[in-house]
Amino acid sequence: MSHEVKIKTKRLHPNARLPKYAHDGPWGDLAADLYAAEPAEIAPGQTALVPTGLAMEFPAEYGALVEDRSGLAVKGVTTLAGVIDPGYRGELKIVVTNLSENTVTLAVGDRVAQLRIVQRIVASFEEAEEITEAPRGTGGFGSTGK
Repeated sequence: MSHEVKIKTKRLHPNARLPKYAHDGPWGDLAADLYAAEPAEIAPGQTALVPTGLAMEFPAEYGALVEDRSGLAVKGVTTLAGVIDPGYRGELKIVVTNLSENTVTLAVGDRVAQLRIVQRIVASFEEAEEITEAPRGTGGFGSTGK
């Protein structure tokens, strides 16, 4: 069962668009689309900040993660540095890297990333001499096969 979280959102730029879920209902999206408030041209290998023109006020127990859009990711455009803490109140800018061999042009209003709302869970980290063995063991990247 899900519930709705209210997030106050302020437009800082006249071209800013509020985040929007493309699909809703019981089988709806996990993340809302974020839109470019200014045009951007990102050369191959370049990393750039793409402004959304928005500032958000998250409830203290929530934050967000900025995620790739699959349509851009398949073209080699990926997002980086995507954690938004509940106390941040500045403009949300998307860190975008162009891994392709072609210049990528983003227009005002283009969907540039997705915003996934997450609940903040505080953990305590306790040093231990031993940790319990698990079936996966110490296997990391690629440990499950090809």
